[in-house]
Amino acid sequence: MRTRSSGDIVFAWVVYVFLLLVFIATFYPFWNILVLSLNSAEDTILGGVYFWPRVFSLTSYAQILGDQEIINGVKVTLARTLIGTPLAVLVISLLSYPLSKRDLVGGKFITLFFIFTMYFGGGLIPYYMILKSLHLIDTFWVYIAPGLMNVFFMILVRTFIQQLPGELDESAKMDGANDLQIFVKIVLPLTTPVLATIGLFTAIGHWNSWFDSYVFTYKPELKTLQAVLVKILNQYQTSSMVSDAQQMADSAKRLAVSSDSIRMAATIVATVPIVIVYPFLQKYFVKGMTVGAVKA
Repeated sequence: MRTRSSGDIVFAWVVYVFLLLVFIATFYPFWNILVLSLNSAEDTILGGVYFWPRVFSLTSYAQILGDQEIINGVKVTLARTLIGTPLAVLVISLLSYPLSKRDLVGGKFITLFFIFTMYFGGGLIPYYMILKSLHLIDTFWVYIAPGLMNVFFMILVRTFIQQLPGELDESAKMDGANDLQIFVKIVLPLTTPVLATIGLFTAIGHWNSWFDSYVFTYKPELKTLQAVLVKILNQYQTSSMVSDAQQMADSAKRLAVSSDSIRMAATIVATVPIVIVYPFLQKYFVKGMTVGAVKA
């Protein structure tokens, strides 16, 4: 057994200290958000709350969970995530499978056509006009339909499928299976790692999305949770411009949008659900990213 030299020990300690600093730098902001959300809203205004709640209170969470606008935002965001994610994974996998066939007529041209859309776009106004012509503006499906295809994810899945042994297709076709049966019974089970990876990214994208809700919807019942939070943050930033008389008249309402505790509680409510999903997909995550990215 080789004994460790003093240089190896020093290097190991340097690595441990560096990793500890990285952990503190990445973990503390989340911890501080949690601490502020658990601290009394009135006490938070005084400042000086860093590592633990000075005046423990769940009032901020009670106010957040009692706000009908936020509850409706949670429902809309949850619905778009649960509907949009599996549909996007299905559409991407259905396109990736035929494009993975090297003998597909026009396959390279179709792939280049999709790649072209990654680098060139018409801009926001033409995009808005297209959605309007499709009657998607101010509807729930404006959250779903535009996100059904992600070219980068398609390339990732296509490359993953291309690395599967070609003998699987040949043996299945010899047994009488058609392409759809091969896709469902062979390809989908074997591509679980990469599909779980793109599913996680798609779900995070749906959960954190707010711009499409801001631009493409007007009905309050269609606003997502993140759009509601952006509204709260904007109200907080502009509250200093409100007249003293208006501030006194709206003091009860202003507390909900200006208190750091309220904002941090809303951040926790918006963040925790999607964070909980990650551990269930972690075992697929690394494999899906590394294997699917080879030769992409």
